[in-house]
Amino acid sequence: MSLPLSPIALPPRPGKPSLVESARADSAWPGPVWPASARVLPSGGLAVGGVPLAELADRFGTPSYVVDEDEVRARARAWRAALPDADVAYAGKAFLTRAMVRWVEEEGLHLDVCSAGELELAAHAGFPGERVVLHGNAKSPDDLRTALRLGVGRVVLDNTGEVARLAALVPPGARQKVLVRVVPGIEAGAHAAVRTGVEGQKFGLSVDGGEAADAVARVLGQPRLELVGLHCHLGSQITSVDPYLAAVRKLVPFLSTLRDVHGVTFPELDLGGGFGIPYRDGEPTLDPAEYAARVRAELALRCAHVDLPVPRLAVEPGRWIAGPAGVALYRVLAVKVSGGRTFVAVDGGMSDNPRPALYGVRYTVRLAGRAGAAPDRPMTVVGRHCEAGDVLAEDVPLPGDVRPGDVLAVPASGAYHLSMASSYNLVGRPPVAAVTGGRARLLVRRETAADLWSRELPD
Repeated sequence: MSLPLSPIALPPRPGKPSLVESARADSAWPGPVWPASARVLPSGGLAVGGVPLAELADRFGTPSYVVDEDEVRARARAWRAALPDADVAYAGKAFLTRAMVRWVEEEGLHLDVCSAGELELAAHAGFPGERVVLHGNAKSPDDLRTALRLGVGRVVLDNTGEVARLAALVPPGARQKVLVRVVPGIEAGAHAAVRTGVEGQKFGLSVDGGEAADAVARVLGQPRLELVGLHCHLGSQITSVDPYLAAVRKLVPFLSTLRDVHGVTFPELDLGGGFGIPYRDGEPTLDPAEYAARVRAELALRCAHVDLPVPRLAVEPGRWIAGPAGVALYRVLAVKVSGGRTFVAVDGGMSDNPRPALYGVRYTVRLAGRAGAAPDRPMTVVGRHCEAGDVLAEDVPLPGDVRPGDVLAVPASGAYHLSMASSYNLVGRPPVAAVTGGRARLLVRRETAADLWSRELPD
């Protein structure tokens, strides 16, 4: 069931009202796609974390990313409260900095990484290796060696070739815990490019085709690998619990078959992440409490039917935690009318947010530094890059007097913006600032021209 978009009751810190409870009581809260700390100022501008966004644009420049630390922590806490007996692993591919690693570690989460680079960053930030899960459909030898060197808790095997490759790297006398990523044949996700639970895509091993069973047999034949369970990931931007229930109904019988064939039961079942968030008012989201109640009940019921012990559940929220905590800031460079449409060109674009071009994502855009003096009308916000497809938001309502120099804010920008950013047209990647309690600090500085040139070698 998809829930109507409404503020989610995020668990508060002891003795304090939750962020959303405070926002609900404040008529100046701009709405559910914004961090709960967001407020409309008397000037008509916006503030997040107690800091005016226009002030942040002046201080750190534009484009820039702003992340509300309290929103991140509250959302991490929501999953821990919903699933206190499960392993909640933050999916670092959504957004990863040393500060983010520290926040999720302090909130008691595990961490899901996809490369040696993400793993090294986590280790540099002091994250415990035993709480790290390494994914990837094509892990390099360096990925695997780094995982073993840093003592990751779980390696998710994605193909049969990885079984022997990983086992050969495990030191004599040691054992590495692993999961096998399986494809349950379930279609879910907001776009074809992010539906990873179906047959015929690059991730995982098919249950129906027999490849998953073959991989399990191979792992059980490797004394240096300890198979602790199965992993699946259905897709991204999923706003209904139903696909996860379907995955349980598919995977529990498979676990029962493996027990009958090999005489072993596996203690863990990782159902992945992909939990959806709203990007515009009125869009649905996924509620952790509903997910927990329905998935746990289904898992217990199906295990009882086949006389299996209920495995420990693991989930991997990434976008759901980071996305709503982030706001992207841009400055208007030009406004023009062409073919009856009004185009607002800003100083960023597809290099700092490729998602509209990749997936057709539609965002909310709001004037951040002042109130508009003219009625709203549809405008298309475009980027600065030499691509006709460099469109950030199409036909969004903006005040008719929007002009060069104005600051625009785009909410729900915390996930897959920084992590997917590029230096296209040699435009440096934006900085990241964190806000909390009326103060802002820089987490990641802006990428400069000198940074880009530093990789060049003399002829």
